Amino acid sequence: MLQRALTVLCGLLFATTVFAQGVLRISAIPDENPTELQRKFSKVAAYLEKEVGVKIQYTAVTDYAAVVEALAAKKIDMAWLGGFTFVQARLRTGNAIPIVQRAEDEKFTSKFIASATSGIKGLSDLKGKNFTFGSVSSTSGHLMPRYFLLQNKIDPEKDFRRVAFSGAHDATALQVESGRVDAGALNASVWEKLVREKKVDTGKVKVIWTTPPYYDYNWTVRGDLDPAIVKKLTAAFLKLDARNPAHKELLDLQRASKFVPTRPENYKGIEEAARSAGLLKK
Repeated sequence: MLQRALTVLCGLLFATTVFAQGVLRISAIPDENPTELQRKFSKVAAYLEKEVGVKIQYTAVTDYAAVVEALAAKKIDMAWLGGFTFVQARLRTGNAIPIVQRAEDEKFTSKFIASATSGIKGLSDLKGKNFTFGSVSSTSGHLMPRYFLLQNKIDPEKDFRRVAFSGAHDATALQVESGRVDAGALNASVWEKLVREKKVDTGKVKVIWTTPPYYDYNWTVRGDLDPAIVKKLTAAFLKLDARNPAHKELLDLQRASKFVPTRPENYKGIEEAARSAGLLKK
């Protein structure tokens, strides 16, 4: 009994010491180009630092798997994950906790796009074409598009001429626009941003199909992170109000109308889809 009490006390002291002597380390899946991610999350880090009262540092990573491994190895304390990377982190760590998601993530979608000169008008026309997903571990750029293709009796490895992975959503759009591939799938939110900012020529690329909705992105913390810190982080995100100009800038950077609480159960459908698509062992 005494040993157990000492273990708990040491754990609490360690959690407190981490933030007394160091920084709260955050990261994110690299689903856009590094410059955009740095611009976005450095501002998020500055806001959280002020709200939580500890120094917060954003660290970029090279790929999706690196975020999951960094969280599992306690090299980072919190991460912006897609639904699939959250499932992987939860399975890898056993206790990763999703704290908030954007309201938009309750009904997220992917866009299937095609070159305007490809002759592709719907999913059935993709057969025999060159196709690109985003990152292998992307929820909206690979897992869910693959899942819905299989649901529509289209097997990428059997039915496409060639399957590629661009590594990021904006890269997918640019590859289709340039004619490097005939078609691809990407995050609906990034597609809408690219169109709005005129970074993609809709005369050269068109949307041919939008998936049914699913849960996607969230902010996830280590399961053993100091509960007091977790509470402050959660409150800081939920506090963001679009009627406040400073808050609206942060929300716009994250393409969010607002943040809402979330829980692990919301991502069971993603886990089931991953197993069904053969991306997780059953």
